[in-house]
Amino acid sequence: MARNSMSLNSNRRQLLSAGTAVAVTSAVASGSLAAVSTTRLVDTHLHCFAGLDARFPYHQRAPYRPDVAARPEHLLKCMDGAGVAYAVVVHPEPYQDDHRYLEHCLNAGQDRLKGTLLLFADRPGSIEKMPALVERLNVISARIHAYAPKRLPPFGKPELRNLWKRAAEHDLAVELHFEPRYAPGFEPLIREFSKTRVIIDHLGRPLQGTPREHALVVRWARYPNTVMKLSSLASTRNYPHRDIRPIVKQLTAAYGAERMIYGGGFNAQATPQTYREAFAYGRSLISHLSTAEQDKILGENAVQMFGFGKA
Repeated sequence: MARNSMSLNSNRRQLLSAGTAVAVTSAVASGSLAAVSTTRLVDTHLHCFAGLDARFPYHQRAPYRPDVAARPEHLLKCMDGAGVAYAVVVHPEPYQDDHRYLEHCLNAGQDRLKGTLLLFADRPGSIEKMPALVERLNVISARIHAYAPKRLPPFGKPELRNLWKRAAEHDLAVELHFEPRYAPGFEPLIREFSKTRVIIDHLGRPLQGTPREHALVVRWARYPNTVMKLSSLASTRNYPHRDIRPIVKQLTAAYGAERMIYGGGFNAQATPQTYREAFAYGRSLISHLSTAEQDKILGENAVQMFGFGKA
C-alpha cells in the first residue's frame, strides 16, 4: 500500500513538472511572456532533498523518497542566475518532523533562505520540538497536510487546535496543503485564530477537487488573515477545469494582489534559465493585473510578510 502511495506521489509530481515545463516553453516560444521586472523576486515554495546522502536519511514514515538530490548549493546557483533574491525552503514530507536537512539548507543560504516546519499534532513529542526549532532556525510557518485519507490531521480534535495555538504563540504562520474536500475541517481554526496568518498552498489545489469543493477556499478570502500562494502551476485541460487561468483570475479577484505570493520553478533539474522561465510563466498568469500588482505577488509581498532583507 505504501509503495502504491509513493508511486502515485511520484507520478503526480512528474506530471506537474512536465505540465509547467510545457506551458513555460510554449509561452516563451510564442513571445507572450513579459520580461521579468527588476523587483525583488521571492520563491516561497521549493523543496530540497539530500537524495542518498546518508547524513540526512529519510524518515521511516516517508511517503516518497527522491533518489536525486536537490541541494541548497544548486538552489543558490539557480537563484543567482535567475535574479531571485530570496526563497522559502518548504520542509518536505520524506523527512517528517526531522529537520536536520532543513537546518543544513538554511545554514547554506544564510539570510537569503527561510524555512517551514512540519510537525504532527497527533504524534507524541512532535509539537514539543517547536520551541527549539523556532529558536534555532529561521522559519516562517508550521505546515499541515490534509492530502489523502492516510495523510490527515486530527480534524475536530484538541490536538490540531493545540498545534495551531503553539504556532500562534511562536509567531509562526500556519501553512495548509490540502485537497479541497478537506477545507471544511480547517475553517473553524482560521476563524478562531484570526491574528495568525494562514498560507494556502498551491491555490488550494483546485485541480484535485471539484469547483464546488474549491469554492469554499475562494470564500476564505473573507478572512483577512489568509494568504493565497500561486504555486504548483501545472498546465491542464482536464475536466472539471479546462485551464488554470480562470482559476487564477478568480483567486486574484477574491484575495487581491496584496494577499498573494508566488512559489515554484526549482527542482533537482532546474537551471537558471528554467527558473527564470518559471517566474515568467507565473507573471503571464497574472498579466491581467498591473505591473505593480504583479511585482507584489512575485516578491514584494513575501519580503514584507516574512521579513526578508532585515538584519
